[in-house]
Amino acid sequence: MVVTKRHLGVHDGLGFLEGGWIFRNCLRFDSRAPRAGVIWGRGIVLPSFQDEDGKELSDEDIRAEADTFMFEGHDTTASGLSWILHHLAQHPEYQERCRQEVRELLKDREPVEIEWDDLAQLPFLTMCIKESLRLHPPVPAISRCCTQDIVLPDGRIIPKGIVCIISIFGIHHNPNVWPDPEVYDPFRFDPENIKERSPLAFIPFSAGPRNCIGQTFAMAEMKVVLALTLLRFRVLLDHTEPRRKPELVLRAEGGLWLRVEPLN
Repeated sequence: MVVTKRHLGVHDGLGFLEGGWIFRNCLRFDSRAPRAGVIWGRGIVLPSFQDEDGKELSDEDIRAEADTFMFEGHDTTASGLSWILHHLAQHPEYQERCRQEVRELLKDREPVEIEWDDLAQLPFLTMCIKESLRLHPPVPAISRCCTQDIVLPDGRIIPKGIVCIISIFGIHHNPNVWPDPEVYDPFRFDPENIKERSPLAFIPFSAGPRNCIGQTFAMAEMKVVLALTLLRFRVLLDHTEPRRKPELVLRAEGGLWLRVEPLN
């Protein structure tokens, strides 16, 4: 099945994740290019003809890329969605504004489904997602190997070949860039407020040539799930205050507990 933009329609909130539907139906190797490693999915095309040294990828290499794309996004996307819903439960005024934005976009549609072009028409919901990813980046730290000597502003040098740990969580909570960094404020991502901010101040998917291969897919996935969930349910806080549990993927100790109420 080659997925086009028209195939983005999803009918049932979180249910479309069950049983691996999204992967069985939305990704496949293109049989017309058996060794090119072309992967299709939700309007995303990944050409994997050669590696960075110009060597043709083997079937095993292509399979590894597909595994990365499909499986490494499970826990990270689940973490991101969980914290987003938690923040919207904390701030019912933002939750309601997101809900009204979705209702306005999808009014008079039958059946209710979201298409690819709709994802760009949810600006406030996108702001809420980004602010949650700032506060709770699913991957709180990454490592990178220096490919050349790096001269720091104070003159010290990080030698070529050194592996550095980069704290995404720390970057996202830098008070010099983000005033009151522990406050959930979606308006930080208003277009007017991001003009003077470095693009490297917000890196939930990392940055540079080794950034997340699935970031466009992940953002689309979170928008669809969040929009259709808010369309059907009101999300409320549980009495348990979550505590961050930083691991490879950022979690909450004991899980994130929320209550949901059907809107109809």
